[in-house]
Amino acid sequence: MEIGIDTFAAAFAADPNDTRRESDEQRLQNVLQEIELADKLGLDVFGIGEHHRKDFLDSAPAVILAAGAARTKRIRLASSVTVLSAADPVRVFQQFATLDLISNGRAEIVAGRGSFIEAFPLFGYELSDYDALYEEKLDLLLKIRDNEKVTWSGRFRPPLDGLGVYPRPVQNPLPIWIGTGGTPESFLRAGKLGLPLMVAIIGGETADFAPLVDLYRKTYKRKDHPSGKMKVGMHSLGYVAETSQQAADEFFSGYAKAFTKIGQERGWAPVTRADYEAQRGPTGALLVGDPEQVAEKIIRHSEALGGLSRVTFQMDPGSVSREKLLHSMELIATRVAPIVREKLVTMLN
Repeated sequence: MEIGIDTFAAAFAADPNDTRRESDEQRLQNVLQEIELADKLGLDVFGIGEHHRKDFLDSAPAVILAAGAARTKRIRLASSVTVLSAADPVRVFQQFATLDLISNGRAEIVAGRGSFIEAFPLFGYELSDYDALYEEKLDLLLKIRDNEKVTWSGRFRPPLDGLGVYPRPVQNPLPIWIGTGGTPESFLRAGKLGLPLMVAIIGGETADFAPLVDLYRKTYKRKDHPSGKMKVGMHSLGYVAETSQQAADEFFSGYAKAFTKIGQERGWAPVTRADYEAQRGPTGALLVGDPEQVAEKIIRHSEALGGLSRVTFQMDPGSVSREKLLHSMELIATRVAPIVREKLVTMLN
């Protein structure tokens, strides 16, 4: 199982109890240092999200990842996710092919529709075309990946008539995952296309996603895609500290603040400590606790979903201090990951 980190380069205060905010320059420098540390620690993947709102500094993920590529040697560098519905697939491919060349074959695209809507008016698209945009642009992105010269036409972009798209990446094919927060059509689409699946599970119980993951696997097999390339990954909010209570206390304040703010936009109730503790429980989505507790929970999640190929931690909402964030990354790499891998090997034997 691959284990990694995702970030949205959130520009929250470094400490949720502090009203001061990191400068944008410092936050992005910190993100680059986090990518570099993840590589040194032996983590498998680092992902950068894509948002187009004030609270996040990740509107150009390929740029950040390219800067991270120059500082690293082995870690895979992924989007988390690329908001494909509001992007030009030609430019997306060119950016990530360039990243692949800079990183010597370590780039990945996780293509999704995004959980916020700002990108649609910003780039001149109608939200009512949400599904059609994604379907059409994914089709074009895959055609560009698989063909140097492309002939294609659609509703939302001028046609291509035998035009070449350059540069071409080191990896052939460039890895493209389908990223989803739980839309059944996305699980079905990933299975039909034979693409790996990354599921964002940020609330509820992980087992609730099992029927959708099963739908993906059944569809994938029915289409006779290569079984060795079928992958399911899970992106979850998480934070690890020396003790379970310490992790719970340090992550809660920032988590509650961030999700209460988002909830005000979406009509959710404010986050309570009881809600949070339920999510930290054995079957809840949050990977928050001590190393042994979090490792055991990852194993349970993997069993509930029929086996996971990748798990990534998203720690931005906690707004913990920089020192604590870096220590959490160290614990994930040096204590959580070894426990998970040892137990998976034992289970296989």
